[in-house]
Amino acid sequence: MSSPRDVVITGIGLVSSLGEGPDAHWQKLSQPGLQPVLEAARFAPYTVHPLPEIDWNLQIAKRGDQRQMETWQRLGTYAAGLALDDAGIKGNDELCTTMDMVVAAGGGERDEAVDAAILAASESRNDRDVLLNEKLTTELRPTLFLAQLSNLLAGNISIVHKVTGSSRTFMGEEGAGVSAVETAAARIRSGQSTHVLVGGAFQTEHSDMLLGYELAGYLHRGPWKPVWQRQGAEGGGVVSGSGGAFLVLEQREHAASRGRKIYAELGPVVSGRARRSRGELDAEIAALLSRAALPNGKLLAMSGASGAHAATIAEKAALDAVEAIAARGFSTLTGHMKEAQFPFAVALAALAVDRKAGYPVFDATAEKPFEGIPASVLATAIGYHQFEGMALVNAA
Repeated sequence: MSSPRDVVITGIGLVSSLGEGPDAHWQKLSQPGLQPVLEAARFAPYTVHPLPEIDWNLQIAKRGDQRQMETWQRLGTYAAGLALDDAGIKGNDELCTTMDMVVAAGGGERDEAVDAAILAASESRNDRDVLLNEKLTTELRPTLFLAQLSNLLAGNISIVHKVTGSSRTFMGEEGAGVSAVETAAARIRSGQSTHVLVGGAFQTEHSDMLLGYELAGYLHRGPWKPVWQRQGAEGGGVVSGSGGAFLVLEQREHAASRGRKIYAELGPVVSGRARRSRGELDAEIAALLSRAALPNGKLLAMSGASGAHAATIAEKAALDAVEAIAARGFSTLTGHMKEAQFPFAVALAALAVDRKAGYPVFDATAEKPFEGIPASVLATAIGYHQFEGMALVNAA
């Protein structure tokens, strides 16, 4: 039964190595045998899924605004603009000023030249504390620390797109994306918000972003493989990708009152934080599956699996244990997009429900075919390091 406070998806903004916008992604991902877009030379021995050519002017009109943003902020602001356009909200002052925002963002890109200068100087000096203070006062703008502030993305979306309701930013990799969607949905269900912009962005083509994964040994090395086939290969299994994903979530009543097309309804959004060092991950994934109100019958699952060995093995086993689930590991084609991973999974689930068709297998060796019309699609994000989340996306 639908209710006036159902959470519905009315806008989708996507950018990945496959292109931009929901239509471009649907066309690519619904092609059997699609090959990923890879960049293997620039960061060898690591492979990444790079950004496509983007005309930033299409969503960020002022050059001055573009100049003061790093690429990850431009990417998020651009994807947010695509979602607002798609929902018919962009440029509508009344809707923008009453719209709330929940963003998942990391700490941004470091200034690698400054990092290198500090390391070089430290080799010939012993007064490291004095050296650091010198560099902090001469090399960095006083408003920034050694990276950037995570809430700069939300700030730029407010400035560029005039979204000026309440604003929240979550940090914490895939967990931030899960918490952002979970919080936005809860606000709408409780009546605190009528329409919310929610999403995240990650730009991996920056060596400090790769360093974050590799310090703990998470990056896949050597020849690229699909996400389910990296166990036993050299390295930690993660192949990262640049991308952004934003959704416009609305109360059903609010969307209906302005006559907007609804992609899908967002059902339960559930999350957990298994203590993985104590072996709790398998039980946590099983508990999330039981809390997600899965329907009877065949179920398509858009899996945000990263390829990280332990997390991906556990997720694959849990999904395989439910005979009805046909999983699609979309990181095979987009790479792992950290904060944007879960919003991206929800967006791809909504597209399948809206288009009344499943996706073909992305990896024929590891994925089951799906026939028929998906009335519901599961979206998952089992964090490469920690945090787990799922959402059930239903026909509107």
